[in-house]
Amino acid sequence: MDRERLEGFGFLAAFAACIPAANWLIGNVGTTCVPDGPCLIPVAPGITAPSGVLMIGLALVLRDMTQRRLGLGWAVAAIVGGAVLSILVAPPALVVASGAAFLLSELADFAVYTPLQRRRLILAVLASSTVGLVIDSAVFLYLAFGNLDYFAGQVIGKAWMVVIAVPVIWWLRQRDRRLGIQPA
Repeated sequence: MDRERLEGFGFLAAFAACIPAANWLIGNVGTTCVPDGPCLIPVAPGITAPSGVLMIGLALVLRDMTQRRLGLGWAVAAIVGGAVLSILVAPPALVVASGAAFLLSELADFAVYTPLQRRRLILAVLASSTVGLVIDSAVFLYLAFGNLDYFAGQVIGKAWMVVIAVPVIWWLRQRDRRLGIQPA
């Protein structure tokens, strides 16, 4: 198996791992856990978010990298598989919110990333992840809790993970150019 495909399957495995990790974090890790609600973490001064946001922000980037290495078919399969996995591992009260938010946000990410990624990889990752994280936040919060109280925190928390990933994406792009690796 060539290096690109091996990396692609690594990105896919990490993407899949983000889904149960996000669901576990939201119910178990935080500086505060709301009774019958999420566990919260600080994401900015005075702003908290459900702790699962960290993994969802990372999942958006990992889906992009899966598509870059394995192609469109694998990306679509990852989105559908991820939505199913999200439904299977979500707490019963969050099944619909988790599945719907995941599916809609990843499809939006895909729609923005796909036309941009060959010429402007960093822009594609930033733009697609931004669209995806806003949609994920709004859909999840509305369906799970009937309000958008944690919207700012959700967006900020997911955005942190995207920003942290950008230097790695830049490094991969530079390495790909040096080695003559083309996106799938």
